[in-house]
Amino acid sequence: MFVAWRDLRFARGRFVLIGSVVALITLLVGFLAGLTGGLASQNISGVLGLPGDRLVLQKPATGKPSFSESVIDSATRTSWRAAPGVDDVTPVGIVQGRASIHGAASAVGVAVFGLPAGAPASIVADLTPTDDDSVGLSAGAAADLGAQVGDRISIAGSDYRVGRIGGDAWYSHTPVIALSPDAWAGVDRRLGGDGDPTVLAVAGAPDWDAVAASTDTTAMPVLTSVTALETFTSEIGSLGLMIAMLFGVSALVVGAFFTVWTMQRAGDIAVLKALGASTGSLVRDALGQALVVLLAGIGVGITIVAVLGSLAGGVLPFLLSPLTTLLPAAIMAALGLAGAAIALRTVTHADPLTALGSNR
Repeated sequence: MFVAWRDLRFARGRFVLIGSVVALITLLVGFLAGLTGGLASQNISGVLGLPGDRLVLQKPATGKPSFSESVIDSATRTSWRAAPGVDDVTPVGIVQGRASIHGAASAVGVAVFGLPAGAPASIVADLTPTDDDSVGLSAGAAADLGAQVGDRISIAGSDYRVGRIGGDAWYSHTPVIALSPDAWAGVDRRLGGDGDPTVLAVAGAPDWDAVAASTDTTAMPVLTSVTALETFTSEIGSLGLMIAMLFGVSALVVGAFFTVWTMQRAGDIAVLKALGASTGSLVRDALGQALVVLLAGIGVGITIVAVLGSLAGGVLPFLLSPLTTLLPAAIMAALGLAGAAIALRTVTHADPLTALGSNR
């Protein structure tokens, strides 16, 4: 690293410039990753918060299963409960509507979940009220409505008392509220549905494929079931493509910079090889130099992301976690080194005779 450190000190302006570019790209990648994570959480956290090992949806005649179109009738529920290996079946109703606090002129969009009070513990099940006249609010619903325990809210023309306020749960970018199964069925009918549950949260170890085939349903792991949300795949796919393109840009920018820089040092490299420097030491020198620049730029970028993310968390759906900071930083460093490695052909193929004037 002797030559690399001398280069870094001698040409500080060039390395500050490329480090600033790396920091800006890291800022873009990190902020976009945090925004993607926040949007994903506001889309699927209510689904991920359901109890059970798998979620059972109605199998459509064409296309993929969908939460918005799935209806589980009583015969299907009975078949799943009677299937060998099934430990628990929790019917869950899901419908989107609007709710308002008693006396308010405006309403907010909410996702109304209906679960029985005895459902296995989970983020959503913990919101379930104990009677038909009460409602449980997620933290987001309580904030949007400005409601507290004991207040009354209106949903689809009926009033309910806020019985509890729980954790944060969202469904298709609307906050979750929970009703008892009977109260939910009434809301669903008033909104044009038939009152049947949307999905079954099933726990146990049955022959999933066999039971699903016999009941004309699909049984998916909870994490996989998020693909049944219409907006999730397109939304996350678009943002993920942008992140991937930024990763590619970072590799190209870093690779191009160090390619030009190494070509300018071709004479110095040839002299070092003529004096006995091994190819391996020169490769380590060049990659070490790239790593120093990358770590400095990425460190600055991730620090700015953390600061801006903490400030934006109350305004934007921003997720600040190792998945949106450390993971993108590691990928940026790896791709940057891969781009810098492309420039090593000048190092590995440098002819020592060049330094001795053989081509002059």
